[in-house]
Amino acid sequence: MQYIWQHRLWRADDMVTNDGRHVRVLDPGLLNTDAGPDFFNAKVEIDGQTWVGNIEIHVRASDWKRHGHDSNSAYDSVVLHVVDKDDAPVYRTNGERIPQLVLQVSPLFNMSYDQLMNSHQELPCAATIATVPRLTITEWVERLAFERLHNKVGRVREILELYHGSWEEVCYVTVARNLGFGINNEAFERLARRTPLRLLHKHSDSLLQIEALLFGQAGLLDPSAAGADDYYRHLCSEYAFLANKFSLRPMESEAWKMFRIRPQNFPYRRIAMLAQHIEGGFNLMSRILDANGEKELRQLFQVELTGYWSNHFSFGKPNERPTLALSGKSIDIVLINTVAPLYYAYGEITGNYALIDKAISLLESLKPESNSIVKTFVAAGMECDSALTSQALIELRRSYCDARKCIYCKIGHRLLSESAHR
Repeated sequence: MQYIWQHRLWRADDMVTNDGRHVRVLDPGLLNTDAGPDFFNAKVEIDGQTWVGNIEIHVRASDWKRHGHDSNSAYDSVVLHVVDKDDAPVYRTNGERIPQLVLQVSPLFNMSYDQLMNSHQELPCAATIATVPRLTITEWVERLAFERLHNKVGRVREILELYHGSWEEVCYVTVARNLGFGINNEAFERLARRTPLRLLHKHSDSLLQIEALLFGQAGLLDPSAAGADDYYRHLCSEYAFLANKFSLRPMESEAWKMFRIRPQNFPYRRIAMLAQHIEGGFNLMSRILDANGEKELRQLFQVELTGYWSNHFSFGKPNERPTLALSGKSIDIVLINTVAPLYYAYGEITGNYALIDKAISLLESLKPESNSIVKTFVAAGMECDSALTSQALIELRRSYCDARKCIYCKIGHRLLSESAHR
């Protein structure tokens, strides 16, 4: 009802108080999100007389007394009480009766609202989204893309504060998290936080020790494993020594999800890739900032694994597959979820606005993600021509569609507004 009042979605011909006086709303007022009347500084005309004050909205008129407003002077400034059910008169603390209006809404609005809110479809407006003007969708998609970017920047800021302004630590944790590719994000971030760069840099001259620290801290080493190969036994031995030296505690191996994942997407090779970035000292943030264009950024993540991981997907039997740690599409996802937010956050925090533009340009140049969310919107008639748009669609789905916040969505609002005014 607040939404209907705020956006003037009532039937204007039926605006009459319960004692027969005609109402014209000149200004619905400002929505109040704190204690007190629902709308401040409204302006309404009742039978030709203009009133300026506050508006209170209830489902039932009797809620006025039930909520204690009749004895609360903060509500004496209410000039109109708007309700769905008129089941009682309402009064100010001095006994004056307050004009009361039953809010009249088009039956089509109620029908559209019910269809959106109670739909069992993944996308409640799938059947009608194609009727929304392209300009409305374009503006909303652009705003959602920035919403999603700002949410990611918020995470970067939190990590930056945690690591006392170390951008390399921020990059390390962010890259590690996104190597989980959704399925193992939380596990990878836990691994990075549990194995900080200051510890890994003590052994940056030994790839074996870096790998031992990472695999050991990940809980993926079991010294009692029967039939283990030489490499695995060396990792176990190194980790046992380092864990004792630094009082380390590994994660639970159950934190990693392996079920229904293709072998090339197992976390082992991603951990090995992280180890190669750390060998010789982790300076990936500096290299990202220095990179000139998408091609150079891609080269940073086109890591060819060496040694054991050049032909293994996990511990055990070797596999004759390409040695690149990440496919081209996987690198796209890393650029979208890691590099663009880091550019944007660094630019925002340091005042280097060229990097903010660089983040947007990168997302606009990358192909859209190919996932179930994007496919659902495209099937409904929405266009998606870049990663900037696919990021916006993911934000739309997760923050609005799944939460059924259709009245806060520009697309939902447009559909509801049209139904209210038919």
